[in-house]
Amino acid sequence: MGPILVVNAGSSSIKLAVFSGADDTPDVSAVIERIGQPDALLSIKHRGAKTPPQQLDEAGASHASALSAALPQLTDTSISAVGHRVVHGGAEFAASKLIDDDVIAALERLVPLARTHQPHHLAAIAAIAEALPGVPQVACFDTAFHATIPEPARTLALPAGVREAGVRRYGFHGLSYRWIVEQLPLYLGAAADGRVVAAHLGNGASLAGLSQRQSRATTMSFTPLDGLVMGERPGLTDPGAILFMQEEMGLSLSEVRDVLFKQSGLLGLSGHSNDMRTLLEADDPASRLALAVYVHRVVREVGAMAAEIGGLDALVFTGGVGENAAPIREAIVDRLGWLGLDLDPNANAENQAVVGEDDSKPILIIPANEEAIIAKDTAEVALTA
Repeated sequence: MGPILVVNAGSSSIKLAVFSGADDTPDVSAVIERIGQPDALLSIKHRGAKTPPQQLDEAGASHASALSAALPQLTDTSISAVGHRVVHGGAEFAASKLIDDDVIAALERLVPLARTHQPHHLAAIAAIAEALPGVPQVACFDTAFHATIPEPARTLALPAGVREAGVRRYGFHGLSYRWIVEQLPLYLGAAADGRVVAAHLGNGASLAGLSQRQSRATTMSFTPLDGLVMGERPGLTDPGAILFMQEEMGLSLSEVRDVLFKQSGLLGLSGHSNDMRTLLEADDPASRLALAVYVHRVVREVGAMAAEIGGLDALVFTGGVGENAAPIREAIVDRLGWLGLDLDPNANAENQAVVGEDDSKPILIIPANEEAIIAKDTAEVALTA
């Protein structure tokens, strides 16, 4: 099979990667930023070597035109298949799926469950169909990995009519967790099938409780708002606070949505930044509080995950914060000694792959690589189609 194109589309940006070899590193990766604005940019890396960003001018007006401008620069070989990260597969999709009219219709029905993500995935699918007519496309779902969560853990205590409308725990970051469970045997051998808590800590953040390398519990729920404190999202929040914002503070539905998706989390707590690096360098009371709340929530939820999976045999960090923020890992593990975890300060400071002391249960840093999972799934699904 020829090169696989991986597409991760957002509202104003698209991340791209081309895989043509057997390894898990893309030959080329690219980011298109500021789509729809006059200063849209295309940045490309060839096996890690960056080229200067390009101004897209008129080509940056839409997802379709931006992709048409970018694709010829990514590979001189015809793309054989395209894999898309799709945030929400609902209860319908428990595995990656070849995209056809029926799948597109199903994804459109799922838009109400992921209004901030799903429309952009659909736009990218349409744009690729226009730019690469006839090339098979595959949807790879962030929710699919969590299909193994037991029914009591995925069921929300709401009336039947609400649950029948699709309101339940789905979980997200599944493609990231898929990569972790594939890598665990390299570090843990047969113990990879044990009780592992994986922490995907980035601007979006969640935990997954794993057993037999399957998801048994996760912190995100019906939407990616639940669970941990994130860059701009609050995580676990009393639903009564949302009603209070509407009924007592007079906020409209759109204003509440903006608070929950864009103004909360680290940004809301600190008052000035959602960037962990900035907050770690700051020394004002609000920034210190933001970090303390962030760590508190992770520690609390690691304990909850361990309870759900019956204990803890290993802890894994991934994502931008999990991989790079040594002080955050230190603060988290410092409060988890009761689970048999003890951090090696030197290994932690150097962001090594194994950061636990010799007498500690394994503490690992596994860099995220959702793109490799998408490429692998796309190749398998396209070949069997």
